[in-house]
Amino acid sequence: MSWRVVIVTKRCKLEYKLGFLVCRGEEVKKVFISEISTLIIESTAVSVTAVLMVELIKSKVNIVFCNEKHNPYGQLLPISGRYDNSGRIRVQLAWDKLVKDEIWAQIVRNKIHQQYLFLADLKSERADMLLKFEEGVVKGDTTNREGHSAKVYFNTVFGLSFKRSDDSVINSALNYGYSVILSAFNREIAAYGFLTQIGLFHDNEFNSFNLSCDLMEPFRIIIDRFVFSAEFDTLLPDYKRSIADLLNKTVKIDGQLRTVSDAIAVYCKSVFDALESGEISALRFYTNI
Repeated sequence: MSWRVVIVTKRCKLEYKLGFLVCRGEEVKKVFISEISTLIIESTAVSVTAVLMVELIKSKVNIVFCNEKHNPYGQLLPISGRYDNSGRIRVQLAWDKLVKDEIWAQIVRNKIHQQYLFLADLKSERADMLLKFEEGVVKGDTTNREGHSAKVYFNTVFGLSFKRSDDSVINSALNYGYSVILSAFNREIAAYGFLTQIGLFHDNEFNSFNLSCDLMEPFRIIIDRFVFSAEFDTLLPDYKRSIADLLNKTVKIDGQLRTVSDAIAVYCKSVFDALESGEISALRFYTNI
């Protein structure tokens, strides 16, 4: 499986040659395309050849473009992730609502449990509150245990004055990391031929990634843990590279040690298997090691 996260930060030309991504800048560098899981083009002064883009798409490389502020702004996905793309969309539209609601409840429970484990590691007295929220999750999370736990969780981790809507360095770091994780989910969903717009729970007509936002919820805590533990005043390039490299962090899923990027693939497959079979037991969630 591919594993490299490649970040391009300076003016250069990216081109294709004999299975390699070739970067021609101050010096020439080459990377096997088969080794690349994610390519983040952070500089707007980068030019890319069409043949390279096609080869990257063929290899299902996650390609993310950043804006002039060096923040993820767009992503390149294949027009058709599978040969039977239209058929997969029909399957997606026919997913049973009761099954979707139960799967969403399981995702919320796991997210809250991941939050609980983080607070427990911090030896916070509020950790047990999250266990109660986890136990109180019902089908479809109609009582919004996710929202209640999020308020307690963020105020505990980042302080009582912290708000996710604030224009702060912490939020900038979280948003950068969440965008990287989101792009990995977009890639997996597209590879299965499904639409990222049609979610299990999220149903915002202005959100092109409702399904991705649903599925990524338990993985947000990987970013939270890193941002909490790091010391920074501004989002310097090295810090962003460290965030993006979290896709190569090792976690455990389905009894095996895998990178986060691979774990996302295993987890997404389990969700889609559960949606199509109705067997909630098919779900596989990651654990930290």
